[in-house]
Amino acid sequence: MPSAAERTRTLVQSTCSGALLIPGLDAMRPDLLVPEARTVGPDGEVLLVFPADSPVVRAATHAVDDELTAVLELTDVAPVSVPNRIRGRAWLSGWLTCLPGVAEPGRTMLRLELGDLCVDDLWGVEQTEPEEFARADADPLAEYETELLQHLHAAHGEQVLGLYSLLGERAEGARTAGDRAVPLALDRFGLRVRFTRARGGGTAAERSFDARFEFPRPVRDIAGLRRAMHTLFEAALE
Repeated sequence: MPSAAERTRTLVQSTCSGALLIPGLDAMRPDLLVPEARTVGPDGEVLLVFPADSPVVRAATHAVDDELTAVLELTDVAPVSVPNRIRGRAWLSGWLTCLPGVAEPGRTMLRLELGDLCVDDLWGVEQTEPEEFARADADPLAEYETELLQHLHAAHGEQVLGLYSLLGERAEGARTAGDRAVPLALDRFGLRVRFTRARGGGTAAERSFDARFEFPRPVRDIAGLRRAMHTLFEAALE
């Protein structure tokens, strides 16, 4: 299982949506609070790039004693169409300061020194410390996850649905016509699938649930993932 620090760092370094929440700027247009880029600095701080004339930069520039508190809110949405597509959220709170002269002309880089971090995702709700976040690495599959899940859904839908046979006692009877399976999340430890059981042929009677399929060992790259997925699909046919 990935740690809370790893899951949080993966979200920060992913392409999921994020906005900076600052007291006094609550009524601002939401798009003005979205950084153009974000990354993690060498000491675990979060670096955010905004237009130099943005309200966020002005607020950070005029903060008294560089004590502007802010929260970076991240929202992770599944890249495939499923009910309840939000897979998780994370909140990173701390203190915001400007780093003049670092970004390209017309842009300003801001430094968010972290104090509190919380993630609420498919694994549950957990908090982590800034030191743990600084030491953590993003999941090695994170940059490929969107493309991989979409490929699995489009090209290997029947094989993904076939993983139902691995649920054993957790399965609610045999597969029936109308059952569906969508690959929901992927990381170095395994694949999470959202199954929808057809009941009586009506949408209102359907029920969805998630199942997690662990890899024999954590994967490090795409080649390792291919081997792990092949092993899963082969096991489902036995």
